[in-house]
Amino acid sequence: MAFFQCNHFSNRLGLSTAMNVILPNGPAGDGYPVLYLLHGLSDDHTIWMRRTSIERYADAYGIAVVMPNVHRSFYTDMAAGLSYWQYISEEVPELVRSWFPITRERAHTFAAGLSMGGYGAFKLALRCPDRFAAGASLSGALDMAHPWDNPSEQENAEYRWTFGSLEEMRGSGNDLFYLADELAASNREKPKLFQCCGTEDFLYGMNTKFRDHANRLGFDLTYEEGPGTHEWGYWDSNIQRVLAWLPLRKD
Repeated sequence: MAFFQCNHFSNRLGLSTAMNVILPNGPAGDGYPVLYLLHGLSDDHTIWMRRTSIERYADAYGIAVVMPNVHRSFYTDMAAGLSYWQYISEEVPELVRSWFPITRERAHTFAAGLSMGGYGAFKLALRCPDRFAAGASLSGALDMAHPWDNPSEQENAEYRWTFGSLEEMRGSGNDLFYLADELAASNREKPKLFQCCGTEDFLYGMNTKFRDHANRLGFDLTYEEGPGTHEWGYWDSNIQRVLAWLPLRKD
């Protein structure tokens, strides 16, 4: 594998930012299959390389991995901030395909992430099903339309900066439950979904709620749970499960 640290200017964000990319050795053919691997709320684009063996795991599957930085944005065009949804869904794929031999085929394009990144991965899969064949959420913050009980003043303020009011968030392109409803009712091709969460995780309730909703709608959802909390040992183990599950081409 090759590891690239990419510092670049984003036209969508209007500032300099960064992403990390790992690429397989060997011929790219029509382009390497690609996994957009997303970080959580308190992390950045370096965290998957620092806390897991993602480079070694990806090498076994011959898949490129793109790890962008979105700060605490929830992969959203923020109500009082920058256009991170446009950045992650449009600009990042355009940039990596211009720099590296990455596939343009939907069948070999995937998203995954942990916590906030699990939310982002499912948003990519559900809002852009014409470009993403599969999305995977590890301990995802999946129900941001009903995020928590008794939020602090700081939590309320950050939520408003990101999504606006709860009323604006619900039934919008940032509401995963609404996106699932809309996609299920359409004739568009549906992505495969993978979801896992530890049973001791504080986001476990959100995950069982989304699991039940997706199953009612008939999505092709693989759901796994077991002992675990919101920590890197769990995610290091389960990103290996995600890679084994991805519908990668067989050469």
